[in-house]
Amino acid sequence: MTKPVLVLKFGTASITKPSGEPNEPVMVDIARQVSALHPYYRIVLVSSGAVGAGKALIKEYRGDITQRKAAAAVGNLLLLNQYSRFFSIYGISIAQSLCERHHFANRDQFLQLKQTYEELWANDLIPIANENDVVSNRELKFSDNDELATLIAVGFGAEALMLCTSVGGLLDADGQIIRQVTEFDERVFGVVRTDKSSLGLGGMASKLTFAKLATRLGIRVVIFGLNEPDSLSRALRSEIGTEFVPQATALSARNRWLGSGSLAVGRIQIDAGAVRALQQRRSLLAVGVKAIIGEFATGEMLEIVDEAQTTVAVARARISSESLSQQLNQQNIEVANANDIVLL
Repeated sequence: MTKPVLVLKFGTASITKPSGEPNEPVMVDIARQVSALHPYYRIVLVSSGAVGAGKALIKEYRGDITQRKAAAAVGNLLLLNQYSRFFSIYGISIAQSLCERHHFANRDQFLQLKQTYEELWANDLIPIANENDVVSNRELKFSDNDELATLIAVGFGAEALMLCTSVGGLLDADGQIIRQVTEFDERVFGVVRTDKSSLGLGGMASKLTFAKLATRLGIRVVIFGLNEPDSLSRALRSEIGTEFVPQATALSARNRWLGSGSLAVGRIQIDAGAVRALQQRRSLLAVGVKAIIGEFATGEMLEIVDEAQTTVAVARARISSESLSQQLNQQNIEVANANDIVLL
C-alpha cells in the first residue's frame, strides 16, 4: 500500500537564530523527528531560512530585492549542507527542490514536478523544497512558504499539512492554544496578532489563510511548535498544537490542483443568480459578472467572489478580461465552463 504524503513546513523563526544563522540544535532535532516518521510517510520538507542564513555574507545588507536574492543564493547552500549532514546521521539522504510559481500554474509542469518527487520517494529520499528566490520575479513570487507548502499538499493529495510556528499554535485572546478548529469564521481570524518574525515573510494570518484553503480541499492541517519533546509526532497525533479539521471532498486530482488557486491571476465578482448557477454545476456566463478585478488572459485562472467579496470558486477563463469587459451584457458569452470551475 502506498504510503501517505506528509508535508512539513518550517519557517525562518523556527530554524534560525535571531541573527539569521541556522540553529543547529533545532535542525538536528528536526532531522531526528522527521527520520522517525520517514518509514511511514512520503515526506516533503518545506524549509524557509535561506535569506536569513545568507544575509550575513552580503556586505552592507539592507534587504532590498537584489540583496535578498543574493542572500538566498548563499543561504540555500548553507541550509542544505546542514540538513544533509544532520539527516545523514539517520541514514537518510535529501534532495533540493527549488520551486517557482509556474511549476504550479502550468498543469504539465506540475505533473513533471510530481513525477520527480515520486521518483525521489521511490529511492527513499526526502525532497526539501523552497522558493527559488534567486530568479523569482517579484510579482510572481509565492506570498510565503506557507503558500508553497499548501500548494504541494493540495496538489499531491497529502494526508496532512503541518506548519511549524514559534508560538506553538493558534492562540486565543488569553494566549492559550486553541486545540481544534472545525470551521473558519470571524472568531478564528479575530484572535490573530498581526506581527510576524523579523526574518520571515509569513505570520499566523498567512497560516490561517492557507489552512482554510487546504481544509476546504480535504487536507488536515496542524499548526504546531518545536518547544516540547517529540513535538512533531505529538502534533501529528493532535496531542499538541492546533488541528484544523478537513472538509469531506470527492474532488479529482485535477480539480484539487485547480481549486488550490495557485495560479489565480484575476478576480471577478458575480451576482446572486450566477452564484446559484455555479452551485447547480452550470457554466459561468458574462451576464452574471458584476465586476472585473485585475487582468487575465484566456486559459488563466480566476478567483470568483460573490457580492459580499466571499470566494465561492476558482475557474479557468474561457475569455480574456479585455474581451469580457466589452461583452458583459451580452447573452451566452461563456466566461468559464462548468468542467473548469471548482466550488469552494
